[in-house]
Amino acid sequence: MNSRFMAAALIVIGTILLIFGVTAWQSVSSDVSRVISGTPNLKSILLICVGVITVVFGSSLLCKCK
Repeated sequence: MNSRFMAAALIVIGTILLIFGVTAWQSVSSDVSRVISGTPNLKSILLICVGVITVVFGSSLLCKCK
């Protein structure tokens, strides 16, 4: 029961991080960074990467619980 709760919490946290990452990706500062350097800012990249890793880890925990 406890590991299922932990897995669900990780999936929710990862989804929230992904939402924040996509929002940061579409921000004005990220647009300016893309125009100047050709790449988006580091904050958006990190939020998206950590969000994906967290969702994948939570999903794998959820699969092991069953």
